Formats: sequence, structure tokens, C-alpha cells
Amino acid sequence: MTTATTSAPVDVPPRAGVRAWLGLAVLLLPVTLMTADLGVLWLATPYLSADLRPSGAQLLWITDIYGFLTAATLVVMGTLGDRYGRRRLLMAGSAGFLLASLLAAYAPNAGTLIVARAVLGVAGAAVLPSTLALISHMFADARQRATAIAMWVTALSVGLAIGPVIGGVLLASWWWGSVFLMGLPVMLVALVAVPPLVPEYRDPRPGRLDPASVALFLLAVLPLVYGVKSLAAHGPTGEAAGAFVLGAAFTVLFVRRQNRLEAPLLDLRLFRSRAFTGALLTLLLGMAALNGVEYLVPQYLQAVAGLPPLEAGLWLLPGAAGLIAGSQLTPWAARRVRPACVLAGGLLVSLAGYAALALASGVTVAALGLAVIMFGVAPISVLGTALAVGAAPPEKAGAAAATGQTAYDLGLALGIAVTGSAAVAVYRGAVPADAPAAARESVGAAASVAGDGELLATAREAFTTALQAASALSAAFALVTAALVLVLLRGVPRIR
Repeated sequence: MTTATTSAPVDVPPRAGVRAWLGLAVLLLPVTLMTADLGVLWLATPYLSADLRPSGAQLLWITDIYGFLTAATLVVMGTLGDRYGRRRLLMAGSAGFLLASLLAAYAPNAGTLIVARAVLGVAGAAVLPSTLALISHMFADARQRATAIAMWVTALSVGLAIGPVIGGVLLASWWWGSVFLMGLPVMLVALVAVPPLVPEYRDPRPGRLDPASVALFLLAVLPLVYGVKSLAAHGPTGEAAGAFVLGAAFTVLFVRRQNRLEAPLLDLRLFRSRAFTGALLTLLLGMAALNGVEYLVPQYLQAVAGLPPLEAGLWLLPGAAGLIAGSQLTPWAARRVRPACVLAGGLLVSLAGYAALALASGVTVAALGLAVIMFGVAPISVLGTALAVGAAPPEKAGAAAATGQTAYDLGLALGIAVTGSAAVAVYRGAVPADAPAAARESVGAAASVAGDGELLATAREAFTTALQAASALSAAFALVTAALVLVLLRGVPRIR
């Protein structure tokens, strides 16, 4: 007599259909706009400065407050999306972005522009984690999810690439406010097309929102973000140290309260996952390595090589192409070897780009070196984000996506703070002590006070040396990140 045996059915995640991929295409539109909007402001700054005549402090807030509020409110917005609906939050953020863009475009004074940029930052914080969390829900299959997230990262890259080019074209024909209007058709399409193509999702058991947790989180993160940005702008100061101390104190209070709540604003149990914590550290340090030189190369192209903004933007296209290519190759590689190997391998590839910038100079070397760096760092944006979202339960995907995006943004700011401070120190050390104070501050200021004389040549040489030193420091960041990846993420299996 034989006994029949049966095997337990294996749950296979459903594969996404045509509607999901069309929904993804719509979600990528506002994502592209977010990064394109960052690049155009730098080109528009001289024009809006001449028109609005902001003070030095106001100009700093015009450029910084967008990223400042985005980084500070990402987790809050991600958690709100989990509780009240990610699609609903995306729609609200898109509408807010559209209205704030109109306000920025027609701002009559610097104060109004600062307010508009602040609203844009909060709206951006609502849009980015919502799109990523919705993608994780729409694509349950691991392979499809990895491909979708790679396309999400590619959309960010495309925004970085086209932002300066579109901005240059607009500024050549219209006034500075036109750069803020380019996002209006994008957001209008998103508002119309998202409801029929993208399903709503929220935590079925969200619990009660704790207003005290929201306040404590903002009181913890805002000083920390301000401290990092202050460190990047002014170096080590008592103001930056005070901001870090204040942020740390409120962080302790926030953590204690979350541990006592049944429905915390941020579920700290996520950090017990080795994959989640490792992904956050990878995003933080990897982006710090990248941005340590990424923000210096455009300055090198314009202030040292003397290229006009549009031409400098075109020379940055190879970097964007490297990021796009690396993002698209990452899912393919992660299906064949473990994510830790893909991440560490990419970081080792980026060392060639850092070495090129550290050992040589010239427009071609700068553009190609940045392209290699972007190609090598691309897996961090794809897999770091995917691992952070994948390590969380579905109902916490919004908070996980927002936490990963916060680590990403803080890494970018940290790269400027650490390597930027080192670059400034090297630059000032190479400029003669008897040079005008403005020339010792930046190479751009040196051009305004030195004309085409010997001092300008010295300042340009000093900036080149500073870029080379920053590249060497960023390479050290990349090596540390590769080591952490191999330790913390070695147990994460291949994407199947």
C-alpha cells in the first residue's frame, strides 16, 4: 500500500500587468521633476538675484530651504502615507508642488520666494516616498520590483541630466521664473492619470497618530539637518555644534516615546533588521562619497574651465548617462550574484573615477571621471533603496522608503559637509595669505575681484588642487562603504 504525499503550496507573488507598468510611467514623471527642479535653480540664481536683490542670508535660504525641509519631513510624510493613503498623499503633494511652483515663478520679492521654496520642499517630501512605496505595493514580484526601482532611480538621473539643459534654454528666452513653470504640465498629467492607473494602499491597522511624536521628530531632525548644512557652509562652528547637541537631545526623547507607543510614528523595530540598517548605512556613506565631488565638478567646469552654464550642463551629461547605465544594469547583476557583491563591486569601480579626478585635471577628465563614479555608485541608489523597502512589512513600506530617502539626502549633505570643508581648507591654503578676502573664499569670488590676472590663475589652480583632495577623501568614503556592505549585507540572497 502506498501513501500519497502532497507538498504544501508555495505562495508565488503575482506578477504585475500592463496597468501597473503604465502606472509606473506616470509615477516617474513627478520623480523626474523633483531632481530637474534642483538643477535649474543654480542656473537661475544670478538672474533672480539681479531682479529680487536678496540679502546674502536670503539667497542662502532660497537655495537651501528646499532640501532642508525635504530631508526633515520625509519620514513624517512617509508615515502619513502609510496611515491615510499613499496615493492620496501623492496627489496632495503634487497639487502643493504645482501651486508652490506658480508662487515661486511670480514671486515679487525674496521673502515670497523663500516661502514658495519651503512649500516645494514639503511637497517634494510627500511625493518621493509615496511613489516609492506605491511601487513596492504594485510590484510584488522581487524581479519586477527591482526593475521598477531601477527605473525610479533612472528617472532621478534623467531629471539631473535634463534640468540644467532645459533651464539653460528657458533662461536664454524668458525670465528667471520660467524655470519653475516647467513642472506644471508634469504635475497636471500626474493629477489626472494617477487615480485610474495607480491603486490606493494604506496600513489596514495604522493606529492613532501621535502629534507629540511628530513634534519630537521634527525637533530632532531639523537641528541635525541644519547642523550638517551649517557645517558644509561655514565649517566647524559653535552654531553647528549647538544644533547637533539639540538634535541629539530631542532624538533621545523621540526614541523613548516611540518605544512606549503601540502605534509609533516610526517603528524602531525596523532597525533590528540587518538588511534594513545595512541599506541605510550604505545609502548614507555611499551618497556622501558621491556628493563629495559631484557638487565640485560643476564649479570646476564653470569657474576654472570657464564654460558658460549651458555648455557646463552638457558636459555633465556623461555623468547622468553613467548613473542611468549603472541603474539599469543593477537588477540584471543582482539576479546573478548577491547584492553585497554588486554594491561592493560598483564601489570599487567608482574608485577609478575618483582616481582620475585626484590625479589629473581638465574638462574631459572631469566629465569622464564623474561618469565612472556615477556608474559605480548607481547600485547603491537601486539596491540600497530596494533592500530598505523590502526589509519592511508592506504596511510600513512608506516609512521605510522615507527613512531610506532621508539617509540618501543626509548622505548628500554629509558629503558636502566633510569633503567640502576639506576642499575649502586646501583652497585657502593654496591662495596667498595677502590676497583679497573675497578671493580666499571661493574661486568664483576670485574671478570677480582679480579679473584675468595672476591671482585668478592661482585661484583656479588652488581649486583644482582642492577638487583633487576632495576626490581622494571621497575614495576613502567609498572603501569604507564597500567594507560595511560586505559585513552587513553578505547574508542577503540574490534577487530571484
